[in-house]
Parts: sequence; structure tokens; C-alpha cells
Amino acid sequence: MQRLFGLQYLRGLAACAVVAYHAADRAQRPFAAGEAGVDLFFVLSGFLMWAITDEHSRPRQFLVARAKRIVPSYWIVTSVMLAGAIAGLFPAVRLTVTHVVTSYAFMPSISPSNGQAWPLLVPGWTLNYEAGFYLLFGVALCLPRNAQLRSLTVALLALAAIHPLVDDDQVALHFYSDPHILEFLGGLWLAQLWRGPMFGYARMGPALAVATLILGALALALPAEWPKAVRYGLPALASVATILAFERTRHGIPEFAPLRLMGDASYSIYLWHTLALSVTTKATAGLNLGAAAIPLHFVAGIGIGLIAYVLVEKPMMGYFHRRHDRRKEARVGR
Repeated sequence: MQRLFGLQYLRGLAACAVVAYHAADRAQRPFAAGEAGVDLFFVLSGFLMWAITDEHSRPRQFLVARAKRIVPSYWIVTSVMLAGAIAGLFPAVRLTVTHVVTSYAFMPSISPSNGQAWPLLVPGWTLNYEAGFYLLFGVALCLPRNAQLRSLTVALLALAAIHPLVDDDQVALHFYSDPHILEFLGGLWLAQLWRGPMFGYARMGPALAVATLILGALALALPAEWPKAVRYGLPALASVATILAFERTRHGIPEFAPLRLMGDASYSIYLWHTLALSVTTKATAGLNLGAAAIPLHFVAGIGIGLIAYVLVEKPMMGYFHRRHDRRKEARVGR
């Protein structure tokens, strides 16, 4: 698939939104709209998984590639978090062997620190959804291509349908049946439509942009009790569709290096930012900065993510790519 710079820019925006949400929370100034960054990530994930695979894709290769992409960086940050907790740097964190193991294994379990179905590294709760979606997608790849999307649709809709019937103590099933999973489904179908001609209409982009603004305004107006998959999922879906429509215009969306860097580094920003915020929160304790602390938290969160991307994630991904290329060359040379 051709490089769609607009989607990278959306990834960067999603990461920045999550950092802003947590930065505002640390300053005790709620910024609920920042939560929508997670919903945007889920829609993008659904879109990309369908867009980058075809009838030749195989489950093993797909799952190995996904594992290389998300596991190493996540394990590194989780290990830093674990070491800090053992050293007493995070007094509120309580450790149990079961919770630590499930955190590394991308399995939802109740945190002894807060009673939520969150891993040791709290932002990792979204990666538990991602891992579950990847496994389901990998199973679907065992089927003929024309049956894969239908099967994924039935499975995800069925899970969401049973969610009201599942008790909280059934942690895994309650977690994976949350309506959040429908955002992956929206991304899947968006990719299917993207393969067709509908995004080629000249007026599609402006119309979708207006729809995104309307849905975004409604998301802010709707009661907090509404499912986030509705409040934030629909604007996220519309925003991805908007970008895709503009990508289909004559010149597409051009590359802009700073925005591309933010998109490329979005995973590292997402993983590392809460550690930076812990440091800035302690550093500003007692100063009574109020909302003035938000820019400090935000810059620190983005900064540590960019550093981690350059020093950790990018070299690691480069190593995996070089290793893959060497293996491919070796097979060709036999």
C-alpha cells in the first residue's frame, strides 16, 4: 500500500491528544476530549490491518510482524515501570506476581493498585485490545479472503452484543466485549470501502470534514454516560475517512517532516509519556502551578517519546527489517 502521510499525521495527533489528556489530569484540569486519541488509534488499526493484507497474507507472518512491532518497546517500558515500582519510586503501585505476568502477556487482569482492568503500565490497556484484535484477525486469515471480513464482522458484533450480559468478575470476556472493539470494525470496513471508487469523488473530502466537525461537537455535548465508542468512535471514523478522501485527490496529502516524525514516533510517545509525567508531577508538587503545569507535562511527555523513538524504537525496528531482508535474500539465493 502506498504511504499515506495523512494517516501518519493522525497517529501523531492521537498520541498528542492522549498526552494532553493525561497532562491536564495531572494538573487537575479535565480535558475529556483527549480520550478520543485512543478511539482514533483503534480505527486506524482496523483500517491498516485490512489495507496491508490480502489473499496472500498468512497468519503466522502477520502475527510475527505485529509482535515485532508492539512487543519489544512495550516490554522495555513495562520493565522500567516495574524496576521503578520495586525501587519505591511509585508508592501507589502495588505489585503481585499474577498482575506482573499478565501485564507482560497482554492479558487483562485487575490491577491491585486501582481495581481497574489495567496492566502495570496503565496505557497498555489499549494494547490488550490491540493484541486481542490481532489474534482474532490472524485467525480470520486462515479463511478465504472473501470470507475474512464477514467473519470478523460477525465475531466483533457478537462480542459487543453480549457485553451487557457479562459480569464484571469475568474480567477477560467483559474487557474484550466492550463496545470499543467496534472501532476496529469501523476501520476494517473503511479499508474495504477505500479499495473501491467512492473516495474518488471530489466533494467527498469537504463533506466528510463537515461531518467530522459535527460529530466532534456532538461528542462534547453528549452525556458522559454514553459509550465512548459512540461519542468518540464516530468522530474518529469520520476523521480517518476525511483524510482518506483527501489522499485520493490529485496531489494527495504532501509529506511534512515534523508531522511525519510525530506520527512515526506516536507509539513511543504513547508508551513513555506517563513516566515523564510522573517526574514532572513530582517536580512541580507544592508549586501550585495549576493549569500552568500542563504545558510542562505535555512537552515532557512528547519529548521523552521522541527520544525513545530515536534511541530505542527506530534502531530496533531497523534491526528487524535488516534481519528480515537478509533472510529473504538467503531464501532467494538457495
